[in-house]
Amino acid sequence: MITTHVLDTARGEPADGVRVLLEFLDGDAWREVGRGATDADGRLRTLTPAGALEAGAYRLTFDTAGYFAARGVEGFYPQVAVTFVVRDGARHFHVPLLLSPFGYSTYRGS
Repeated sequence: MITTHVLDTARGEPADGVRVLLEFLDGDAWREVGRGATDADGRLRTLTPAGALEAGAYRLTFDTAGYFAARGVEGFYPQVAVTFVVRDGARHFHVPLLLSPFGYSTYRGS
């Protein structure tokens, strides 16, 4: 399972309504695995179907431009793409995003 959580560090609150795309690198092309938007708590738990993941490279793309535009804020990064490798598809991968209009960071969560 792959999940994410987006926190707006400028507001000090969860970032609700952030559209997220999850893709898998299939040969030379990215293939969509799932998509959705963060809930009121800034979480998205429904990106992957039940069962083990395929090992390989995945990419989460966050629509930060849409999120900031909906709040009347001018952001610097129109999107954030986080690429990571799944080696053991039976594990849970939680990839949080800490976001502000002019910066972001991410890490392997639990």
